[in-house]
Amino acid sequence: MINCLRVAIADDEPQVRETLSGMLRTLGHEVVFSGSTGRELVEHCLDERPDLVLTDIQMPDMDGLDAAMVIYERAPAPVILLTGFCNPELIERAEENHVLGYLLKPATQAQLEAAIGLAVRRHEEFQALRKEAADLRQSLADRKLIERAKGLLMKHLGVDEPEAFRRLQKFASNKNKKLIEIAETIVTAAEALNGKSPVGR
Repeated sequence: MINCLRVAIADDEPQVRETLSGMLRTLGHEVVFSGSTGRELVEHCLDERPDLVLTDIQMPDMDGLDAAMVIYERAPAPVILLTGFCNPELIERAEENHVLGYLLKPATQAQLEAAIGLAVRRHEEFQALRKEAADLRQSLADRKLIERAKGLLMKHLGVDEPEAFRRLQKFASNKNKKLIEIAETIVTAAEALNGKSPVGR
């Protein structure tokens, strides 16, 4: 069972927007935006970050697929397309633009409910994978920075690797900071003394 979602709708047909709004409210969701162009949809999503987006493809100003790409890149939310068209080119574009649902008009309430459930679960799984990948990249970057700091201490203090690491830990404890913060300080200071650009994480 999907909890109440804040939903943004975009379709250039007022009757379609009204019908969708009614079905969404019946399913227990809140319609927070209803517009007629892709550009209006994007502006709302960037400002308000809805939980779900339902959009037509062919609209004036910006089509739904282009809007979906901007939303994915700048305000990630599950996007479901509602369209009267179904052809391989559109489906391929939908996949490229990270669309998580594709419904043909007129969609029934049962079809909409199923599409919402699937899109939300897929979005949650994808966001978890993105976070895991980002955490892994950060962990590897942090480890590399700590290794550089250890190397600098070994060179300038004439100590072995275990002792260099112990001193890093002691510095961090004394300063009440994380090990990576101390490592970054050491590497940045060394690069400044050598006339290099400060290290970036």
